[in-house]
Amino acid sequence: MKAVVINGITPAEQVCISELPVPQVKPGWVLVRVRAFGMNHSEQILRLQEIEAPYIQKPVVPGIECVGEIENPSDSSWAKGQRVVALMGGMGRSFNGSYAEYALLPVRQVFPVNTALSWEALGAVPETWFTAWGSLFECLRLEAGDTLLIRGATCALGYAAIAIAKAQGCKVIATTHRAEKLSLLESADEAVLDDGRLTGRIHGANKALDLVGPKFLRDTLTTVDRGGIVCDTGVLGGVYALNGFDPIKEIPNGVYLTGFFSNTPTQAAIDEILAFLNKHRIDPPRGAVYDFADIRNACIALDQGKINGKIVIRV
Repeated sequence: MKAVVINGITPAEQVCISELPVPQVKPGWVLVRVRAFGMNHSEQILRLQEIEAPYIQKPVVPGIECVGEIENPSDSSWAKGQRVVALMGGMGRSFNGSYAEYALLPVRQVFPVNTALSWEALGAVPETWFTAWGSLFECLRLEAGDTLLIRGATCALGYAAIAIAKAQGCKVIATTHRAEKLSLLESADEAVLDDGRLTGRIHGANKALDLVGPKFLRDTLTTVDRGGIVCDTGVLGGVYALNGFDPIKEIPNGVYLTGFFSNTPTQAAIDEILAFLNKHRIDPPRGAVYDFADIRNACIALDQGKINGKIVIRV
């Protein structure tokens, strides 16, 4: 089969397709024929930094999500040809991931789906929509009538969060740090240019989804109203920890801080997301679709931030 394999720091320009044997099934694992997969900032971090960490299986096929069909059900109860999505749980790090024509995946990370979405549309869903869904409903407890601030909204996760919140009946205030991208937030109720300080500039937000992360989290905490909830989900700011953070002094009284980690998806969540998309007739937005043969250029586009939204690879 064709696959992308990395064994060290790999800039996008060095990404290439190799030949590997199709994996052999084993108990508790199923072989998935990959039809499409979404690309993620996480995979960029893997290629450019994390690949050198001792806990990464090397060499490794990247890719933390995919959609496709069961090729060999092994000892599971599923049937060959069944449509599935798969994500997280060590994909592309602890074991080979989705940048390939076939992926051998643990049953616990594979979820059967019944949907009329095309492979390309479904390929935009798993990690992005699961993360948005969990952040908004499990962590922020989003309800109709809420005013939601999305900090760092011009990314695939941001666009998904906007779509969910608007369909849920919320007001959305979305930010970007690039003036030229303000027009990309037209589906939000308000688009704000983020200069690093939003405190005093945002009014009425009782929920906040921070996709920039620790870089500006302290400011986000003082941006929401008293009683508000802040969910820290992304690390677009390139800062991964809050050194010296004093929660007693830096979390305002009456404000709540939570975070969403997407490593434990469930069948129930996947079913709820697909039902929501169907009910509200939402076509999962794609920034661009590339053929697998063109994966190198897709990685270049990801690294350079050229694409506004989710990059989907058609296999």
